[in-house]
Amino acid sequence: MVSQVTTPKSAEIIYPDSDGKPMADNTKQFHWIVTIKENLELIFANQPEVFVAGDLLWYPVEGERTLCQAPDVMVVFGRPKGDRGSYKQWTEANINPQVVFEILSPGNRLSEMAKKFQFYDRYRVEEYYIYDPDDIDLTGWLRKEDKLEVINEMNGWVSPRLDVRFELASDTLEIFKADGEKFLSFVEIDSLRKQERLRADEAVTQLELEKKRNEALAAKLREMGIDPNQI
Repeated sequence: MVSQVTTPKSAEIIYPDSDGKPMADNTKQFHWIVTIKENLELIFANQPEVFVAGDLLWYPVEGERTLCQAPDVMVVFGRPKGDRGSYKQWTEANINPQVVFEILSPGNRLSEMAKKFQFYDRYRVEEYYIYDPDDIDLTGWLRKEDKLEVINEMNGWVSPRLDVRFELASDTLEIFKADGEKFLSFVEIDSLRKQERLRADEAVTQLELEKKRNEALAAKLREMGIDPNQI
């Protein structure tokens, strides 16, 4: 009797969807992550091949399950929108994120940020931005040839990829879209919507009052034997 020898299959590599770290250490950091991510989503809402994500693990190399980073915000041009547990580059036409944001918190260590920079530089991020909301400090790097180089002046800088402008005010960072509109929080957006709704309601009310006045005038003219349609 001949027995068959079965070659065991290699164990499937599991790529975790979480690094076990919190998305943010405090409310200020969380506010900026959400504000930047959601406003970028709005900018590219009608472009199906632009993927925007927040706190999503990016694995650049197949088989290297410990080689990863979770940018606070990342933008990938050339990949479709949609839900993902993580961004495995080899399953995404080998397209790496081109723009990355990190928002600092007091818990960020210099060594940790240095490792992130090396990772983003090595895996060909084109634009890398770090914002410190406590010190109102924005630092940026732009890829030139084969490495990320620091952007000397960030105040007024326009991102080549995103077409957004950064302005450093005395007490905060302001980011403007190409049309001049400022990045807003959900609360600010909701407030603007309510104001627009109120203005629209007031305009409708004014039109209704004008219509009633015209109808009353027409009725008065008819009482006087005058056809208002002939005036």
